[in-house]
Amino acid sequence: MQAIETECKLAATPPVRQETAALAVTSASILTACGGGSSEGGLTGGGPGEWNADGSSRNADIFFEQSAELATPMRVNTPTGMKYPMSMPRSSAARFLAQATFGAQGSDIDALCTKWRSTWIDEQFEIAPVASHYDDVRRYQAQPNLNTEGAWDLHIWESYATAPDQLRKRVGFALSQIMVVNVRGLLGGGGDRALACAAYFDWLEKGAFGNFRDLLNDVTLSPAMGWYLSHMNNNKALYNEANVAIRVPDENFAREVMQLFTIGTIELNIDGSPKNGVIKETYNNTDIQNLARVFTGWRAANQSLGIKRWNQPMVHDATRHAPEEKVFLGVTIEKHTLGVESLKIALDTLFNHPNVGPFIGRQLIQRLVTSNPSRAYIRRVAEKFNNNGRGVRGDMRAVIKAVLLDSEAISPLNIDKPRDDWGKLREPALRFTQLLRMLKTRSNHPNGIWGISASITETLVQVPGRAPSVFNFFEPNYSPPGSSLQAKALCAPEFQIVNEVSVISLINFFASILYNAPSNTQFDYGQFLDVSDKPTELIGMLNLILANESLSQPTVSLMVQTIELLPKPAVGNTNALLRVKVAILMVLASPEYLIQK
Repeated sequence: MQAIETECKLAATPPVRQETAALAVTSASILTACGGGSSEGGLTGGGPGEWNADGSSRNADIFFEQSAELATPMRVNTPTGMKYPMSMPRSSAARFLAQATFGAQGSDIDALCTKWRSTWIDEQFEIAPVASHYDDVRRYQAQPNLNTEGAWDLHIWESYATAPDQLRKRVGFALSQIMVVNVRGLLGGGGDRALACAAYFDWLEKGAFGNFRDLLNDVTLSPAMGWYLSHMNNNKALYNEANVAIRVPDENFAREVMQLFTIGTIELNIDGSPKNGVIKETYNNTDIQNLARVFTGWRAANQSLGIKRWNQPMVHDATRHAPEEKVFLGVTIEKHTLGVESLKIALDTLFNHPNVGPFIGRQLIQRLVTSNPSRAYIRRVAEKFNNNGRGVRGDMRAVIKAVLLDSEAISPLNIDKPRDDWGKLREPALRFTQLLRMLKTRSNHPNGIWGISASITETLVQVPGRAPSVFNFFEPNYSPPGSSLQAKALCAPEFQIVNEVSVISLINFFASILYNAPSNTQFDYGQFLDVSDKPTELIGMLNLILANESLSQPTVSLMVQTIELLPKPAVGNTNALLRVKVAILMVLASPEYLIQK
């Protein structure tokens, strides 16, 4: 993003104000459609390993990606006479893995280069979770002194850093920032809160690869959401003798399920712009009051299930359901309609609203790819939400592919010469998981328990499952007040949790983690120790894995010079490790790294 305020400069640079900490990026034309000529054999719908004589794939999805890479042919390293690259450039692979996972290792990048994105996504769709969040939190709580809320924090970092189903978990994390619960704001004792939060994240990850309509149902009936937004035990209205309501249903969930989870506050065109160019509200207070009646009568499953009830959807108590007519968003639910049927009608109404595709699609793009997607990008994703190509609405697999395989998302121009509104500030939690995964972090506890607690990660400000409110850690339309971004009407959501203190605190956090690994965890520096005596190669490896080769040459030169000032690795392994840790910290602190392009 052009003139975007970054959180910091190099580790050696004193703190500066956001407005002056700018990363200038050359603007460029964006690839809006992929061309590149026709393949000699044509597209046959072949498998990922089927190629034509000119190197083009017989698989339509891979051919699309190949054509996109030819937007900058100087970056394609192919044998003489071959027009299409049969392997992805490593920088493109690293960039994609930053969008679709919690971080990459060098081997992940190499494997993706030969598979291409579409094949990798299809493989990820078929990977089953190794363990549910719920079961894993129970495993943690079986340890002495861990039957607490904190078991959630210890577990979630392990899950995100080690789980093979990276795409499912990354999309689930994105959804958790749209449909928010906070483990601390949940029910019961600390152990119960951790289990309810874990079950909720399981439902999000199930919905990540399912249908949005089912996801909406699971979120609505989750005990965690029921408690957090107070529609668990929501009761029908109570009237006095004059038929005046002296108690009305809680309206919290009714408001947020519209405002944040489905349709937003203004009517939208399919490209996310205001419908007909005017601001018109999607709902009013009467809609909220009537919809609140739908969410009455729901409670947690029977107490006889014990802690297992937090892993079960809420059940309905007809005696507490509002019997009145319910009119909202132009739909009428007749009086005395049963609660389960009322819920189905309400959720169907929300699901089928034309706003959902562009409203949810834009936020998924923001969480995975870029803060300011073009109207055309939003439209293409919304169209896939509306129809996956086979007449199905809400197919999340189709939506994910539309987000991650869009021509804008995969364009190599957005690495080399990004347009002036392209990119996003890397979220603190994702910087941390990227480090954990790059260093192949594992537990050295005899029972496989990790020790990354909430107190350790407090500096991140962003801990999964601990957003400070239903509006997440930051809002999708946030722009730093008085900034050049605001002047250009550009969003930078992640900057809502950035200030002069956090800039330096985060650098210190990563320094602390690198020099003193959290309890029960160990890092593997082996691949980097092997090149600690070759600063250019060392920085090159980190530039690829962490920053998809986005570091500028002056930045790389400065880093190499800094490493050369440190003691030679030949003196001993301690010096080699020092070089590696300093190199990692410099990349994590660099402005180019902080902006995910």
